[in-house]
Amino acid sequence: MDKKIIKGNFIFSKNLNNLSFLENTHLLINDGKILDIFKEVPTKYKNLNILDFKNKIIIPPFVDLHLHAPQYAMRGLGMDKELLDWLNTYTFKEENKFKDIGYAKRIYNEFAKDLIKHGTLRAVIFATIHKKSTEILFEVLEKYGLETYVGKVNMDRNCPEFLKENTEKSLKETEELILNYKNNKKSKPIITPRFAPTSTQKLLKGLGELAIKYNIPIQSHLSENQKEVKWVKELYNHNYSEVYNENNLFGQTPTLMAHCIYLTKKGIELMKNNRVIAVHCPQSNVNLASGIMPVRTLLNEGLNIGLGSDIGAGHSIAIKRSMVMAIELSKLIYKDNKNLKPLSTEEVFFMATKGSDFFGKIGEFNVDFSFDALIIDDSNLGTTELTLKERLQRFIYIGDDRNIIKRYLNGKEINF
Repeated sequence: MDKKIIKGNFIFSKNLNNLSFLENTHLLINDGKILDIFKEVPTKYKNLNILDFKNKIIIPPFVDLHLHAPQYAMRGLGMDKELLDWLNTYTFKEENKFKDIGYAKRIYNEFAKDLIKHGTLRAVIFATIHKKSTEILFEVLEKYGLETYVGKVNMDRNCPEFLKENTEKSLKETEELILNYKNNKKSKPIITPRFAPTSTQKLLKGLGELAIKYNIPIQSHLSENQKEVKWVKELYNHNYSEVYNENNLFGQTPTLMAHCIYLTKKGIELMKNNRVIAVHCPQSNVNLASGIMPVRTLLNEGLNIGLGSDIGAGHSIAIKRSMVMAIELSKLIYKDNKNLKPLSTEEVFFMATKGSDFFGKIGEFNVDFSFDALIIDDSNLGTTELTLKERLQRFIYIGDDRNIIKRYLNGKEINF
């Protein structure tokens, strides 16, 4: 039994609209889980070690629901292009480098350390088409103790020849990775068709069958760019959402769809009925001039929404940057439509720490939850004679990784 007591000022979310505060409170941790919560230490626990973080603030770690590990080294490149040109000019060439195992090891180690540095301890990640380098990504993430889902990318058309897969081989390698890693405790596989335009019907159908056969979650892109949406219609003569749904890739197992900017009414209804999670990636949507996800509209429709940095179309791996930009973009929408109120600090904090429950029971300092935490020293940001909410908001807007002095996942300190 590994019992200890953590004392501090805890901030977390139980729902979209409210923050919860435990000021100057003790948490009893046992084997990585929160066993009890109290203001004063009971007599029976007086002999336990107390780790007192005094006036620091303690929040759950961040969850990034959409990012591309192989694009880590190309952040900030091609930001003057739109999606399809950006892919062809920069992205596909960079991803091809991951056939080199040495290059993959170097970049993936840098990537994992930067995630930890910025407080993102859970993430859902795209790899490349390359099986060997995808295995390296699994191994690196396991080594650092992060909780992740990793997907080998699948694409068998409408991409450069050097990345175009044989359909049968793509499905075979995906199944092999599923079998090798599905019982991992921390980094698990996820089905990852890049997006509908680079996938044949045969590939999508096969991936859907694998998802159902092994009960594996799914991630992809949806309605990010107007040219892309038009292209899907030309290729499939179907609504974008229906293409995925007809191939069992749209909520038949837990599903994340990034961007969701140009959804039809039918697409929204299908997402809601199938409980598909929409992932808001504000940085990349602005950088590639894709558009603005109508977050308030989708929330009003009952959709579940998380946040993604979308490295490398997104330029910062820090989810805090995506939180701030999500609020800023919602204010631009509000300027033109007063019925669509801007996002609040409470809402983006919930999205960034609960991760739409994709990782299960996380993001709260409550009994039976794992003790996952970022310890924040905000003393260099100005006075601490503020409310906990004010200090949190200030950290989100002007703090950075230097303010995070410790990181915990399942009760264990995570280092890089």
